[in-house]
Amino acid sequence: MSSSVSSLDIELATRLRTVISRLVKVLRKEIRNVGMLSITERSTLGLLDVYPGILPTELAALEKVTTQSMSQVINHLFKLGYVQRTASSQDRRKVLLSLTNAGRAYLEQTRQERQEWLARAIHEKISPDEKESLAKAMTILTKLMDA
Repeated sequence: MSSSVSSLDIELATRLRTVISRLVKVLRKEIRNVGMLSITERSTLGLLDVYPGILPTELAALEKVTTQSMSQVINHLFKLGYVQRTASSQDRRKVLLSLTNAGRAYLEQTRQERQEWLARAIHEKISPDEKESLAKAMTILTKLMDA
């Protein structure tokens, strides 16, 4: 297999990136945003779901924002009751972050709304043959993420 990228590879990459970006924008638009959370705030909730008990500095690194920016995000989510702070048992100066029940409920509601919208769109706009092609494409897209 050749290691040089072809013009077809570049074209597919461009089209895929554009389609995925547009799909994400549509999904964001279609769901109601309770509390008017920013993209970073919503992403932070998702990360806290995956990494409960994480340090704010680690969260900032994962989100690719400054520690100061992450502090503002955490403070807002804390005021909303979505995030809780717990002192580390190893080092009392460190604070571990995790979701509260309200934060988890917000996250689940948002995910459910997106899934329902997408399922409805698939049902209404895509033929059975296209659904089969989409299912096959999921395997290919998963390969791209695992690369």
